[in-house]
Amino acid sequence: MYFGTDGIRGVANVDLTCPLAHSVGNALASLKKNCRVLIGMDTRVSGDMLLHAVATGVMQGGGDVLDVGVMPTAGIAYLTHYYKADYGVVISASHNPAEYNGIKVFDSDGYKLGDKRERELELKMAQPHVVKAIATGKYMFMHDSAQDYVKFLVSQIEGLKGLRVLVDCSNGAAGRVAKTVFEQAGASVVVINTSAAGIDINENVGALYASNLSEKVKNGGFDVGFAYDGDADRLIAVDENGKVVDGDHLLYILACDAKKKGSLDTCSVVGTHHTNMGVQDALEEKGIKLVRADIGDKYVLEQMLKDGSPLGAEQSGHIILGKRTTTGDGILASLVIAQIIADSGKTLSQLDDAKGYAQVNINVPVADKLRIINSEAVTHEVGKVYEQLAGQGRVLLRASGTEPKIRIMVECRSESKAKTLAKHLESVLKSLR
Repeated sequence: MYFGTDGIRGVANVDLTCPLAHSVGNALASLKKNCRVLIGMDTRVSGDMLLHAVATGVMQGGGDVLDVGVMPTAGIAYLTHYYKADYGVVISASHNPAEYNGIKVFDSDGYKLGDKRERELELKMAQPHVVKAIATGKYMFMHDSAQDYVKFLVSQIEGLKGLRVLVDCSNGAAGRVAKTVFEQAGASVVVINTSAAGIDINENVGALYASNLSEKVKNGGFDVGFAYDGDADRLIAVDENGKVVDGDHLLYILACDAKKKGSLDTCSVVGTHHTNMGVQDALEEKGIKLVRADIGDKYVLEQMLKDGSPLGAEQSGHIILGKRTTTGDGILASLVIAQIIADSGKTLSQLDDAKGYAQVNINVPVADKLRIINSEAVTHEVGKVYEQLAGQGRVLLRASGTEPKIRIMVECRSESKAKTLAKHLESVLKSLR
């Protein structure tokens, strides 16, 4: 009813209201006696309002609240387990614009709730839980939370002395910790877009606009640039020549390094139906199998756990380092990529020798995603595109799980052909709106 591919998502105070947020907190408190719920948020203006609505719901149901303030999503996952909380709640709409917000829920081990547990939580949300006055829960602000998360991140690498790094925090949660992390790791770092105003998060900055870093990295003499999204669970890199390196190519670099070091136990990694065919081919040449999961980092993780694969990623930049963390962590992934550059003596462009297929992605805003994507007209036109690709490419249409959009992806060796076919499908969708 409420949860999509990445938690609850919507425009704050319109779709995502305080009563809804309150019901999430209250439902969590009802799941376990003396429940402890850790809550954090990104920098959005609506974050305070929604955080306290969730917190009130928890306390009204007899649970205690641990507030870690502004914190990357992966930091909340880590701290939930570190502080021995029963659940972790993230108030964030990730890469979405500032007017959106969202609620993500982690279990006590720092894993996102699966579909089954989200449905169970939704059923509880319809049953208000109130305890006696003397049994209401308490609220605690965790003053050392950022320091504890930074300590964990720095412990995961050996050191980055001599590396020059440019970091774009997307005016989001990474601004609280990224500079400190890279400085403690020994890198020479410049950090930009660290506003905490909450009205400019993801606005022409960060992972969705990583190309804006290209000239800055190239002309500034940086070894690498890293761009996160609002809650820093995504990472997109920029190499020393200013070329954008997306999640598919970062997965390739991580997989090749892991295999070289003997830590790629299954000789397989997990991507999604969006993962570039060229990257798949390059992995296979290295003796590494790509397993495709549904789009959504929680589905990538489910497949990783099923197969025993230590690495998984989405093209959008969700990168899961299964031996180190339980969810996509953009800051941790950037540290590990930086360590590979430092240790190998190679540039990022030299490490990224996978030749990707041309892939065109178009997002089409629509009022009724399911009606349009399931229409006979769309099915017919997609079939025609498949015929034109003649087995030499792919087409994928899917309803966004976080926004009122249908996402088009066409992939083949010819960029002009991919653009033409994607534009055709876009016109078909627009004609049906």
